[in-house]
Amino acid sequence: MNAEFGHFALILAAVVALLQGVLPLLGTYVRGTQMQITLQSLARPTATLQFVLVALAFGALAACFLNNDFSVQYVAQHSNSLLPKPYQLAAVWGGHEGSLLLWVLLLALWSVAVAMFSRSLPLDMVARVLSVLGLISVGFLLFILTTSNPFERLLPAALDGRDLNPLLQDPGLVIHPPMLYMGYVGMSVAFAFAVAALLSGRLDAAWARWSRPWTVIAWTFLTFGIGLGSWWAYYELGWGGWWFWDPVENASLMPWLVATALIHSLMVTEKRGSFKAWTVLLAIAAFSLSLLGTFLVRSGVLTSVHAFASDPKRGVFVLIFLAVVVGSSLTLFAWRAPRVTLGGRMNLVSRESFLLANSVLLVVATAAVLLGTLYPLIIDALNLGKLSVGPPYFNAVFAPLLVPVVFLMIPGSISRWREAHVAELAHQLRFTAAGALAVALVWPYFLGDWSAGTVLGFFLGAWVALGTAQQVIERVRKPGRIGLSFWGQQVAHFGMAVLVMGVTGVKSYEVERDVRMHVGDVVTIAPYTFRLAQLNEVLGPNYKAVRADVQVLRDGQVVEVMQPEKRRYFSSAMPMTEAAIDSGFMRDLYVSLGDALDDARTEWSMRVYYKPFVPWLWGGVLLMVLGGVLAALDRRYRKVQA
Repeated sequence: MNAEFGHFALILAAVVALLQGVLPLLGTYVRGTQMQITLQSLARPTATLQFVLVALAFGALAACFLNNDFSVQYVAQHSNSLLPKPYQLAAVWGGHEGSLLLWVLLLALWSVAVAMFSRSLPLDMVARVLSVLGLISVGFLLFILTTSNPFERLLPAALDGRDLNPLLQDPGLVIHPPMLYMGYVGMSVAFAFAVAALLSGRLDAAWARWSRPWTVIAWTFLTFGIGLGSWWAYYELGWGGWWFWDPVENASLMPWLVATALIHSLMVTEKRGSFKAWTVLLAIAAFSLSLLGTFLVRSGVLTSVHAFASDPKRGVFVLIFLAVVVGSSLTLFAWRAPRVTLGGRMNLVSRESFLLANSVLLVVATAAVLLGTLYPLIIDALNLGKLSVGPPYFNAVFAPLLVPVVFLMIPGSISRWREAHVAELAHQLRFTAAGALAVALVWPYFLGDWSAGTVLGFFLGAWVALGTAQQVIERVRKPGRIGLSFWGQQVAHFGMAVLVMGVTGVKSYEVERDVRMHVGDVVTIAPYTFRLAQLNEVLGPNYKAVRADVQVLRDGQVVEVMQPEKRRYFSSAMPMTEAAIDSGFMRDLYVSLGDALDDARTEWSMRVYYKPFVPWLWGGVLLMVLGGVLAALDRRYRKVQA
């Protein structure tokens, strides 16, 4: 009865979410102090009860998977009796219905977190925020119950399941979706705070201060989720790339860009009382782009390794929900916007102006990605032909917009509020600029290649790294306690510097060879020689594979044995490539085994890479995540005054 129990829990959760969305919000408008307090006080217990009910439904679905209950249609479509238990659990969110249930569970978790950790906020503000989150939950729960019920029975029951997509049978895919969804869904909290501020008419520094730590936490999860997805694609798909401008990849990048702009805009609103209207628009845009990503993944309009094929009515539901959310929030903004003051005065050269320029550039970059993602869909919908927008467009448009964003990070951190002077900034940053220029000119010379793009990339990375180090040194020399938010900012900025240098290095110096190899054949790349030593057949829990032993030699000595595999899964007969990667501080060696090129299976296609600086990509992402965690833990956010 797990399926029936889970379905009933979802129905109850939808009812409770409706109460959470309506009653506390009603309490902010009714007259009579006791009635106001009573209705507003319902926000926290209803949010908690909704979370418990959704968690019970999620647990019931997980039990169906772990018990191999193939009378549940969703389980029969996405699991198999031979599937290892960790992947049976991951299969809960391996398809459309389960991933949507995970989305609702995390939304309920965010709501409970706001209820628990906002005790010092005014009761009416908490009531408004949790009501908005409750109404969002109502929309998603109705979506599940009407079009995407994961508990539908399959009669007669299947003897066994179709199996989880082999692409998803990987440890990275156990962690990646929950982390990414935590970031996606977390943008709803920033959105809820913005809408609550609009409803109350209280667009002030206090609102920005309340919203900022939640936005930072959501941004941190989103950063980690995107990084995990990139890492998974790099080692699992066998093509050696870490970003392909896939439409679904773009769907996660766009809210990240806007959330990055939002964090910095919230800082200005909190400290200077400026950019209030702009900050609200960014909060609305960040969550709207998360909903747009949901539409793209679930509407069936995209063909992607990440997309869920589904019937059109699901896409229509999400599109209507997106229109309601965006339309109502923008209408509310238009109503309140005339009353919003401009805030403090600022000069053309000031910290505010640099931060504003950066956030505007990030929004323009987002618009460029959005155009490249949606334009082919619009052309196709209008029957104007098929059009593909690929990496050349995004690289040509996106990269130039990111150059000034990265460059302005240091002036935007080091300049004074309200008014700064170019001469003063130039004097402050003269050694940083000289050091960055030296790194950019000298390092490519030792690496063996010199180009304008390489020099520019290394200059920007070194510029941010040295500028960050300068800020740390100057701050440590001053008396007084240094808050975690300062350290978080500097660590995140240093992470961006490492990421920029990693991207520059791998794009400039990677070497790839596609070769045909028999046992005993060798191929040489850079200082390494790769020799195919032997081929063996191995048996996994639900697949059969050919495993190659590839010896890596340097100066005639074997330094590593790499073992790429070509797998074929029993249930789907789908071939999969499992790359072998040897990582060091400065480079990756990457080998993937292709297909047999003769009937005797003695000659195989192989792809061999020498990929310098790739570990810097993951290191940069982890540093940004650490920076976000440190900033969110700053104790001043735990002492918010009403």
